[in-house]
Amino acid sequence: MSMTATIPELPTQYDPKTTESKWQDAWETHQVFKADNSKEGETYSIVIPPPNVTGSLHMGHAFEDCLMDVLVRYHRMCGYNTLCLPGTDHASIAVHTVLDRQLKAEGITRYDIGREKFLEKAWEWKQESGGKIVNQLKKMGLSADWSRERFTLDEGLSKAVRTAFVKLYEAGLIYRGNYLVNWCPASLSAVSDLEVESKEVEGHLWHFRYPLSDGSGHVEVATTRPETMLGDTGVAVNPNDERYKNLIGKTITLPIVGREIPIFADELVDPEFGTGCVKVTPAHDPNDFEMGNRHQLPFINIMNKDGTLNENAGIFEGQDRYVARKNVVKKLEEDGFLIKTEKYNHTVPYSDRGKVPVEPLLSTQWFVKIDPLSQKALKFLDENNSPNFVPERWKKVYRDWLVKLKDWCISRQLWWGHQIPAWYVISETNGEITDNTPFIVAHSEQEALEKAKKDYGDTIQLEQDPDVLDTWFSSGLWPFSTLGWPDNTQDLKTYYPTSTLVTGFDIIFFWVARMTMMAGYFTDKMPFQDVYIHGLVRDENGKKMSKSSNNGIDPLILIEKYGTDALRYTLIKEVAGAGQDISLQYDRKTDESESVEASRNFANKLWNAARFVMMHLKGETPQSLGTPEIDKLELSDRWILSRFHQTVQQTRDDIKAYGLGEAAKGLYEFIWGDFCDWYIELVKTRLWDETPSREVARQTLAYVLDGTLKLLHPFMPHITEEIWQTLTQSNDQFIALQAYPAVNNSLINPDLEDSFTLLFETIRTLRNMRAEADIKPGVKVSVILQSENEQERTILESGRKYIQDLGKVDNLTITSQLEQQTEQVVAGVVGTIQALIPLSGVVDIASLRAKLEKNLGKVEAEIKSLSGRLNNPGFVNKAPEAVVQGARDSLAEAEKQAEILRERLKRLQ
Repeated sequence: MSMTATIPELPTQYDPKTTESKWQDAWETHQVFKADNSKEGETYSIVIPPPNVTGSLHMGHAFEDCLMDVLVRYHRMCGYNTLCLPGTDHASIAVHTVLDRQLKAEGITRYDIGREKFLEKAWEWKQESGGKIVNQLKKMGLSADWSRERFTLDEGLSKAVRTAFVKLYEAGLIYRGNYLVNWCPASLSAVSDLEVESKEVEGHLWHFRYPLSDGSGHVEVATTRPETMLGDTGVAVNPNDERYKNLIGKTITLPIVGREIPIFADELVDPEFGTGCVKVTPAHDPNDFEMGNRHQLPFINIMNKDGTLNENAGIFEGQDRYVARKNVVKKLEEDGFLIKTEKYNHTVPYSDRGKVPVEPLLSTQWFVKIDPLSQKALKFLDENNSPNFVPERWKKVYRDWLVKLKDWCISRQLWWGHQIPAWYVISETNGEITDNTPFIVAHSEQEALEKAKKDYGDTIQLEQDPDVLDTWFSSGLWPFSTLGWPDNTQDLKTYYPTSTLVTGFDIIFFWVARMTMMAGYFTDKMPFQDVYIHGLVRDENGKKMSKSSNNGIDPLILIEKYGTDALRYTLIKEVAGAGQDISLQYDRKTDESESVEASRNFANKLWNAARFVMMHLKGETPQSLGTPEIDKLELSDRWILSRFHQTVQQTRDDIKAYGLGEAAKGLYEFIWGDFCDWYIELVKTRLWDETPSREVARQTLAYVLDGTLKLLHPFMPHITEEIWQTLTQSNDQFIALQAYPAVNNSLINPDLEDSFTLLFETIRTLRNMRAEADIKPGVKVSVILQSENEQERTILESGRKYIQDLGKVDNLTITSQLEQQTEQVVAGVVGTIQALIPLSGVVDIASLRAKLEKNLGKVEAEIKSLSGRLNNPGFVNKAPEAVVQGARDSLAEAEKQAEILRERLKRLQ
């Protein structure tokens, strides 16, 4: 039977859309990435940073997923028992924002429908849209074990959250109290310090006169928030400030309100700032809160939770805080208390989610005592360098953050999330929940009821705390809760601690520190060995991509246009180093990207090279052809095998050092340059005749292509799987599960590689000389190569056949001395080698010279015209800057062309 009927063949054109979806389906159907927790051997595990269930794929996700997947696929191919565990976060505030907007459109609020109905809507919405981000992650080719997919509100993770809360409470590390918190009027919830972003704004500094109660004068205070003066309960000065020592102990009468408040001394006051006199509002400022406690001042809250003023604000009750600000200033001015108003730039804390300024507000909340947790994480860092940060500079940033952490407010006034596992004891005499209402912390309501009855009798009722936990509380447990904690599961035994956390530097404080503190306390281990910090994706102007800046690029648009592999390879290759930002060149009008297009061209180059190789394999596979015997290899075969194994070594070294961008660039240079542009061209003449040399060439081509596809697979998984399947005809196997190429040091020959570098430079020079002399591609020429260096001549002699084949050389002379030339030649130089191509009988010298001189004349005329315009002050001063710059650019280009033409004329000796 003829082999031609069964020869596997790649289509003429590579179609990423069809290929990529095919393999994504196949990998999932065959559970190629399912981890086996009973497997022996070294493990490699990653739990992916869970994207918000409300979200859709953005360039930050795409970038992070690419980096993770390279590491995961590489270690899987290296034989590690590998787990990549996916999941999503319930994103309390984000979901509330979406649903509140929907309810507002219906003219109602969540309070109108109640908690139960609201949560029904939340789960319905999650079911409808929650899979969107997961499907998009699959579209990126993320090689995760989707059978282990987790959600932060699933039963297993909810159990972990309840367990963690109860354990921390019982250890005295969770407490409930009335403290000043960051309040977001938009989401109607407290937010943590980490969810507050300071923004510089243009504001004002108002100076007011506060009259002394005894009528002896006044003090001057300054504030950026005049509405808070309605809650002032004191005025503070520094005890060492001589200006005010005689006022300490006196009182002032608060304007508008009429309240008599004391003047007291406190070290916290900076005498150099403002007037040195500070109004103190303990219920609405963190520093004032501390002074209020120290000096036993009253705490007067003037603010409702929606940002309007309450009954303590008197005539301003019901006004929005910013409306009240204007009205308070107006009233103080009318009453003669306003001294002056200054423009003043200052920082204002904004809610990261609510996007409005937060309000320091006195509120009863749940807190975690952070110091015992942060101290344990610091001990791991200082004693064991755990976790290890890449790049190392982020270790200091992480450490400094742990040192300055304050207690963590973990309660949120929301409904979607983990409801706090605390139940208030309601009796006939205590029907309303207050700060003094007793409560029970338990794993379940039944457990709480049993505990409560022992202490309070059988007639009590329980009411669960309505608040939910900060989303970061559950996210902090993610590396071990996803593996089954608090149960001692086989997954937890096998894959914890995880190997690598891949994350951006902007989330070290939000998430990395949370995980290390929680893991250190609950598991006595750091949750990951390495923290690989990547940079941000920036636009063509170097600006961080974000929705608010309207400069983001939808990765799905680029995937649709260029394919997933092209986008993956671009994002990875553009990484200059760990922690470095990347910039994408992108035309927003056409959705075109030069950098992604270059990667698509790279994919096409590989595809066409593979088609060429398989055409000459005629249905045989690398396995059936076997490995070429060393003693039968020709020089070019030895060279490509040396280059291949050097690339294997470098790629492995780069990936181990998290130099993923360097690894990608090295593969690009090897595949495009060494394999496609040089080796395939070098062996073409050997493939036409049935000789032993032909078989060795076929074996080498098959071996290198097979190995190259495996090397590239972690970076471009889809195209490599498609080519490899066709090349090997392995219908029941996947390249994703093959062994990553190992280094064969015996095949690495640096001296041979250096020799071929010289040969390639020589061939490249000859090609350029042919182009300069307008020698037609099909015409063969005579070439003289002269070098006084014996080693160079030996190398040239060894590569004589390659120079002749690729340089289209008929007669090649390699000599130590150059004889006097009696005919015209075109000349070139390769290091210390002179190269000459006699032109007699090859080109019409006179016609060529005339052509070059004519072209030079045109260019010189253009230079003269452009120089005249640019030397004319009228043109330079009156024409638009863009026109003038265009003329300068054209002049520079023309001068460069003239220089090239003169050089070509000169070389026509």
